[in-house]
Amino acid sequence: MPPVTGNHLLFQQVPMVEIDGMKLVQTRSILHYIADRHHLFGKDLKERTLIDMYVEGTLDLLELIIMHPFLKPDDQQKEVVNMAQKAIIRYFPVFEKVLREHGQRFLVGNQLSLADIILLQTILALEEKIPNILSSFPHLQEYTVKMSNIPTIKKFLEPGSKKKPPPDEIYVRTVYNIFMP
Repeated sequence: MPPVTGNHLLFQQVPMVEIDGMKLVQTRSILHYIADRHHLFGKDLKERTLIDMYVEGTLDLLELIIMHPFLKPDDQQKEVVNMAQKAIIRYFPVFEKVLREHGQRFLVGNQLSLADIILLQTILALEEKIPNILSSFPHLQEYTVKMSNIPTIKKFLEPGSKKKPPPDEIYVRTVYNIFMP
Protein backbone atom coordinates (compact mmCIF):
# COMPACT_ATOMS: atom_id res chain seq x y z
CA MET A 1 0.00 0.00 0.00
CA PRO A 2 1.49 3.43 -0.93
CA PRO A 3 2.10 5.97 1.83
CA VAL A 4 -0.85 8.13 2.84
CA THR A 5 -0.96 11.40 0.84
CA GLY A 6 0.86 14.14 2.71
CA ASN A 7 2.75 11.68 4.89
CA HIS A 8 6.46 12.07 4.31
CA LEU A 9 7.53 9.26 6.62
CA LEU A 10 8.02 6.53 4.05
CA PHE A 11 7.82 3.71 6.58
CA GLN A 12 5.76 5.67 9.14
CA GLN A 13 8.80 6.12 11.42
CA VAL A 14 11.55 8.60 12.20
CA PRO A 15 14.19 9.78 11.57
CA MET A 16 13.51 11.91 8.54
CA VAL A 17 15.87 14.55 7.18
CA GLU A 18 14.92 17.14 4.59
CA ILE A 19 17.95 17.92 2.44
CA ASP A 20 18.51 18.97 -1.16
CA GLY A 21 14.77 18.92 -1.85
CA MET A 22 14.41 15.33 -0.63
CA LYS A 23 12.85 13.78 2.44
CA LEU A 24 15.23 11.01 3.46
CA VAL A 25 14.27 8.28 5.91
CA GLN A 26 16.20 5.40 7.49
CA THR A 27 19.31 6.24 9.52
CA ARG A 28 21.85 4.49 7.34
CA SER A 29 20.45 5.97 4.13
CA ILE A 30 20.66 9.42 5.67
CA LEU A 31 24.23 8.78 6.85
CA HIS A 32 25.30 7.49 3.43
CA TYR A 33 23.77 10.43 1.59
CA ILE A 34 25.41 13.02 3.83
CA ALA A 35 28.74 11.17 3.78
CA ASP A 36 28.69 10.98 -0.02
CA ARG A 37 27.65 14.62 -0.35
CA HIS A 38 30.58 15.73 1.82
CA HIS A 39 33.18 13.30 0.44
CA LEU A 40 33.29 11.25 3.64
CA PHE A 41 32.68 7.89 2.00
CA GLY A 42 36.04 6.99 0.48
CA LYS A 43 37.59 7.28 -2.95
CA ASP A 44 36.84 3.78 -4.26
CA LEU A 45 34.87 0.61 -3.58
CA LYS A 46 37.51 -0.82 -1.23
CA GLU A 47 37.52 2.31 0.96
CA ARG A 48 33.70 2.50 0.92
CA THR A 49 33.50 -1.11 2.05
CA LEU A 50 35.97 -0.56 4.91
CA ILE A 51 34.10 2.57 5.96
CA ASP A 52 30.82 0.65 5.88
CA MET A 53 32.25 -2.22 7.97
CA TYR A 54 33.68 0.16 10.57
CA VAL A 55 30.49 2.23 10.71
CA GLU A 56 28.23 -0.81 11.08
CA GLY A 57 30.37 -2.25 13.87
CA THR A 58 30.59 1.07 15.68
CA LEU A 59 26.84 1.67 15.35
CA ASP A 60 26.24 -1.62 17.18
CA LEU A 61 28.06 -0.13 20.16
CA LEU A 62 26.57 3.35 19.74
CA GLU A 63 23.04 1.91 19.81
CA LEU A 64 23.72 0.56 23.31
CA ILE A 65 24.77 4.04 24.40
CA ILE A 66 21.73 5.69 22.81
CA MET A 67 19.33 3.29 24.53
CA HIS A 68 21.01 3.55 27.95
CA PRO A 69 18.95 6.50 29.29
CA PHE A 70 15.74 4.61 28.50
CA LEU A 71 16.59 1.61 30.66
CA LYS A 72 15.14 1.14 34.11
CA PRO A 73 17.42 2.76 36.72
CA ASP A 74 18.32 -0.66 38.16
CA ASP A 75 19.49 -1.83 34.73
CA GLN A 76 21.51 1.25 33.82
CA GLN A 77 24.61 0.42 35.89
CA LYS A 78 24.63 -3.16 34.61
CA GLU A 79 24.43 -1.83 31.07
CA VAL A 80 27.39 0.53 31.66
CA VAL A 81 29.43 -2.53 32.63
CA ASN A 82 28.16 -4.38 29.55
CA MET A 83 29.03 -1.42 27.26
CA ALA A 84 32.50 -1.15 28.77
CA GLN A 85 33.16 -4.86 28.32
CA LYS A 86 31.98 -4.84 24.70
CA ALA A 87 34.00 -1.72 23.90
CA ILE A 88 37.18 -3.02 25.56
CA ILE A 89 36.97 -6.62 24.37
CA ARG A 90 35.25 -6.46 20.97
CA TYR A 91 35.38 -3.00 19.41
CA PHE A 92 38.34 -0.95 20.61
CA PRO A 93 40.97 -3.62 19.91
CA VAL A 94 39.89 -3.62 16.25
CA PHE A 95 40.35 0.12 15.86
CA GLU A 96 43.54 0.17 17.94
CA LYS A 97 45.02 -2.42 15.57
CA VAL A 98 43.87 -0.55 12.44
CA LEU A 99 45.42 2.70 13.65
CA ARG A 100 48.63 1.00 14.81
CA GLU A 101 49.15 -1.03 11.62
CA HIS A 102 48.44 1.50 8.91
CA GLY A 103 49.91 4.50 10.70
CA GLN A 104 47.55 6.99 9.08
CA ARG A 105 45.76 9.83 10.80
CA PHE A 106 42.34 8.44 9.83
CA LEU A 107 40.73 4.99 9.88
CA VAL A 108 40.46 4.62 6.09
CA GLY A 109 42.78 6.19 3.54
CA ASN A 110 44.26 9.50 4.44
CA GLN A 111 41.15 11.62 4.80
CA LEU A 112 38.29 12.06 7.23
CA SER A 113 35.43 9.61 6.67
CA LEU A 114 32.07 8.70 8.12
CA ALA A 115 33.84 5.90 10.01
CA ASP A 116 35.99 8.49 11.83
CA ILE A 117 32.99 10.62 12.75
CA ILE A 118 30.90 7.71 14.06
CA LEU A 119 33.84 6.28 16.02
CA LEU A 120 34.64 9.65 17.58
CA GLN A 121 30.99 10.17 18.51
CA THR A 122 30.91 6.74 20.14
CA ILE A 123 34.16 7.23 22.05
CA LEU A 124 33.08 10.63 23.36
CA ALA A 125 29.69 9.26 24.44
CA LEU A 126 31.36 6.35 26.23
CA GLU A 127 33.86 8.68 27.92
CA GLU A 128 30.91 10.61 29.40
CA LYS A 129 29.87 7.40 31.19
CA ILE A 130 33.29 5.78 31.67
CA PRO A 131 36.01 8.48 31.72
CA ASN A 132 39.02 6.13 31.52
CA ILE A 133 37.57 3.78 28.87
CA LEU A 134 40.55 4.36 26.54
CA SER A 135 43.25 3.82 29.18
CA SER A 136 44.52 0.62 27.49
CA PHE A 137 44.34 2.00 23.94
CA PRO A 138 47.10 4.58 23.29
CA HIS A 139 46.43 4.84 19.55
CA LEU A 140 42.74 5.49 20.15
CA GLN A 141 43.63 8.09 22.78
CA GLU A 142 45.87 9.92 20.30
CA TYR A 143 43.28 9.51 17.54
CA THR A 144 40.51 10.97 19.74
CA VAL A 145 42.61 14.04 20.51
CA LYS A 146 43.50 14.55 16.83
CA MET A 147 39.90 14.10 15.65
CA SER A 148 38.57 16.41 18.38
CA ASN A 149 40.99 19.12 17.25
CA ILE A 150 39.93 19.18 13.59
CA PRO A 151 38.60 22.77 13.39
CA THR A 152 35.02 21.93 12.34
CA ILE A 153 34.75 19.11 14.88
CA LYS A 154 36.34 21.22 17.61
CA LYS A 155 33.80 23.98 16.94
CA PHE A 156 30.94 21.45 17.06
CA LEU A 157 32.14 20.05 20.39
CA GLU A 158 32.39 23.48 22.04
CA PRO A 159 29.74 24.54 24.56
CA GLY A 160 26.89 26.42 22.89
CA SER A 161 27.20 24.55 19.58
CA LYS A 162 24.43 22.56 17.91
CA LYS A 163 25.66 19.37 19.61
CA LYS A 164 22.81 17.90 21.60
CA PRO A 165 23.51 17.20 25.27
CA PRO A 166 23.00 13.70 26.63
CA PRO A 167 19.33 12.96 27.32
CA ASP A 168 18.13 14.17 30.70
CA GLU A 169 15.09 13.03 32.71
CA ILE A 170 12.77 15.49 30.96
CA TYR A 171 13.83 14.25 27.51
CA VAL A 172 13.42 10.60 28.52
CA ARG A 173 9.97 11.28 30.02
CA THR A 174 8.92 13.16 26.86
CA VAL A 175 10.01 10.27 24.63
CA TYR A 176 8.15 7.78 26.81
CA ASN A 177 5.01 9.94 26.72
CA ILE A 178 5.12 10.14 22.93
CA PHE A 179 5.92 6.53 22.12
CA MET A 180 4.36 4.72 25.08
CA PRO A 181 1.37 6.83 26.22
